Amino acid sequence: MAEYNIPATELAARLTKVRLFLCDVDGILTDSSILIGQPSETKRFHIRDGLGMMMLRQAGIQVGWVSARFSGATTLRAEELKIDFLEQTKEGKVVAVERLLARTGLTWEQISFMGDDVVDLGVLKRAGVAATVADAIAEAKALSHYVTSAPGGRGAVREVVDLVLKAQGKWDAIVAGHSA
Repeated sequence: MAEYNIPATELAARLTKVRLFLCDVDGILTDSSILIGQPSETKRFHIRDGLGMMMLRQAGIQVGWVSARFSGATTLRAEELKIDFLEQTKEGKVVAVERLLARTGLTWEQISFMGDDVVDLGVLKRAGVAATVADAIAEAKALSHYVTSAPGGRGAVREVVDLVLKAQGKWDAIVAGHSA
């Protein structure tokens, strides 16, 4: 069951301000598993998460991924989904997000960020909407405004995407566009 760490009305107000949806990759878009073999690694991504991010872009909300490690599999999936921003960096996620904010002219209040582990805590602390997955570390859950019912890699991103689209009144148009 999903957990709200702030009143639902306050979360809804924060969701209406989101213009950039950011998330970690491993543990959020995936179940944290990495299959290593020759010549590259393999990751499993949830198809509904991918469609959700495409729907965000369709609704005029930019999407980005921020990872603390480089991965060819992540790059391939980001290209396939036409993700607006992909940051794979070892310099720290707060620095990476601040660079994105400078590029877009947005503020911390206008971003939603999903992260699940210690490398995500700084961004979770600053994001207008901080969310995490059911199987995140306790510290990530404590900093998040919303904790999904789904674990990482199992549709948790889509759960938050739907909240954003519904809070902004864009959900019905998206559904109508796909059911015509």
